[in-house]
Amino acid sequence: MLIKRLSDGFIHPVPSEITPPAVYARRRELLKLMAAGAAGPVLAGWAAREALAADAERPGKLAQLAASKSGVDGAVTMEKVTEYKHATSYNNFYEFGTDKADPAHNAHTLKTRPWTVEVEGLVKKPAKYAIEDLLKLSAQEERIYRLRCVEGWSMVIPWIGYSLSKLIEKVEPQPGAKFVEFVTLADKKTMPFVGSNVLDWPYVEGLRMDEAMHPLTLLSFGMYGEVLPNQNGAPVRLVVPWKYGFKSAKSLVRIRFTDKEPKTAWNKAAANEYGFYSNVNPTVDHPRWSQATERRIGEDGLFAKKRKTLMFNGYEPQVGQLYAGMDLKKNY
Repeated sequence: MLIKRLSDGFIHPVPSEITPPAVYARRRELLKLMAAGAAGPVLAGWAAREALAADAERPGKLAQLAASKSGVDGAVTMEKVTEYKHATSYNNFYEFGTDKADPAHNAHTLKTRPWTVEVEGLVKKPAKYAIEDLLKLSAQEERIYRLRCVEGWSMVIPWIGYSLSKLIEKVEPQPGAKFVEFVTLADKKTMPFVGSNVLDWPYVEGLRMDEAMHPLTLLSFGMYGEVLPNQNGAPVRLVVPWKYGFKSAKSLVRIRFTDKEPKTAWNKAAANEYGFYSNVNPTVDHPRWSQATERRIGEDGLFAKKRKTLMFNGYEPQVGQLYAGMDLKKNY
């Protein structure tokens, strides 16, 4: 048996190397049949994602993006990293479809050059940055963060970027700036589901100023040593690791500083389900399911044992003080 040992100490066997090829091929065909519904509706959704990942042969690596290891407290976990094929084939990006597999199929239409991000609102130095200039604003760091979704799944991804605070310091917020609003691209020509009635477009997210300034809040340009794939939010996105994944807005085009709490996309769509803060909290359930446990994507398949959800997604030592004295069930 051949076992590859990664540099970070994890042992990660490749399925095709520990299973006879004929058996492995039959498994792939079974997954396709299950995805088509032959094995019943209960397994079909899971099988569709597994079949996509199994067939997701990388068409060639994306452009490399060099980065140094981050020295920010809490920015690197020793947990096993989610495989690239899973992180890029199971995504929430409603501009490209509502099914988890849709973005990987549809996001090839997104055009990421030229690209600009406009910084405006209550700042002393408003500016419009070309993506190339935004990349050069600070040194790139690799950070291995968990990303947790409200549907009960999570990933561990090696992100590349720098603390959003670097950009914020550059534009010098005015004293009245209390919140930061993030606006994403909404282009019907390249994003086929923009205009659907699922959400109020463009997709908008927001953070309180102290959350945005926290060193763990990442302005990300890449993952797995490469630039971001389109389905993961190219060419620049937010990563806020202690909040549910939908807070980490993708494909940013505008960052606005304001004195009022931004009206965010999911909060407008269903305020009783998606609060402004949306911190990962195992004691606060979604109205339609528990948030007490989660399943790691790609970890032992459909019947993987669930793990307990950690408060603030495991980043409580770093960010808990931001919410001292707050009722986190009321301010969910």
